[in-house]
Amino acid sequence: MTMSALKKVDLGPSAALSELLLSRPPASEPVLATTAAAAAKPTVLVVDDTPANLTLLANLLNKHYRVLIANSGAKALEIAMRSPPDVVVLDVMMPLMDGYEVCRRLKADPRTCDAPVLFLTALSQPADEARGFEAGGADFVQKPFHPQTVLARVATQAQVKAWRDALKDRNAWLQEELVARVGEVERLRDTTLFVMISLAEFRDQETGNHVRRTQEYVRTLATWLATESPQRIALSAAEIDQLARSAPLHDIGKVAIPDAILLKPGPLSADEWVVMRTHPMHGWELLRRASNRIGEQGMFLTYAMEIARHHHEKWDGSGYPDGLAGEDIPLSARLMATADVYDALISRRPYKEPMSHETAIAWIRSQSGSHFDPVVVDALEATQQRLREIALLLKD
Repeated sequence: MTMSALKKVDLGPSAALSELLLSRPPASEPVLATTAAAAAKPTVLVVDDTPANLTLLANLLNKHYRVLIANSGAKALEIAMRSPPDVVVLDVMMPLMDGYEVCRRLKADPRTCDAPVLFLTALSQPADEARGFEAGGADFVQKPFHPQTVLARVATQAQVKAWRDALKDRNAWLQEELVARVGEVERLRDTTLFVMISLAEFRDQETGNHVRRTQEYVRTLATWLATESPQRIALSAAEIDQLARSAPLHDIGKVAIPDAILLKPGPLSADEWVVMRTHPMHGWELLRRASNRIGEQGMFLTYAMEIARHHHEKWDGSGYPDGLAGEDIPLSARLMATADVYDALISRRPYKEPMSHETAIAWIRSQSGSHFDPVVVDALEATQQRLREIALLLKD
């Protein structure tokens, strides 16, 4: 059977009805609903290049749906982009652009990709259906068709689309709720962090903006190691952000140090140093208890505990409290150790004058491989201009 012969297959169960509909010219523009109730109906786009077919299908569907019609593939795409339908009833054999191509284009566009496509065609070979499903079609109805079959198939696809839309809306709402709840948790965490840092600062008043500067030093060093270092240390943007957020808690353990030692204006005695050197373990224990209380450690508290306990360890193993050496020292603590000493060297204290930036960098370089991780010292030198800017911006 030729294509032209297939196009002339009788579509309806009644010859009288077909003749009546053939006498009515098809609309060339979308048939728009005229009442508020109709406006709420699902939209069905009917596409066929035969006027009689368009008229028949429009009259069949318009009692239940808002019907749009198009007599070519190009016109169908134009209408669909302007007014995305809920279901598309699509003829296959059309000139210039066949139904398979129309379907592919509808599925490729985010505005119309979710609309089910119901192919209505006289083609009946399995290969024809396979092509339709490959193009993205949802169902096939063979011509000649029974009106109730078309109504049932369209109703099924309209219901599927409604369920998908409802699920998408629900997922969007859940995503918004999740973002809101995560925001609340982050604000609570940041508030708790602020209180803890403020407590440490209140007891150790000479540090001023020390915790803020070292936080940004750590962020700068970690970013360079992850993006520019020849070693390209594996740190994601999220990990760097969490690491930097944790850095201000490095000296939280000082809340357990007696005022007579913590606030002493001059150098500490040997016995006082023994007490002062307990602050890393005090800080780690405080954060460990917080972690146990929360019931979940997470990246933030993991870094905070590493930094609090190990930021006074040295690369050669001569540090405290655990005498760790080399890469046994967590990277977070190695970064903090370098940032902490750099800031201490360039800052004024009651018992010392500040070093110049250049002198501080040179001293740290001289301790590379003994006190400090050589790779982190490389990062310090490579980013020193940024560190100088941070020190100036957040000076006491």
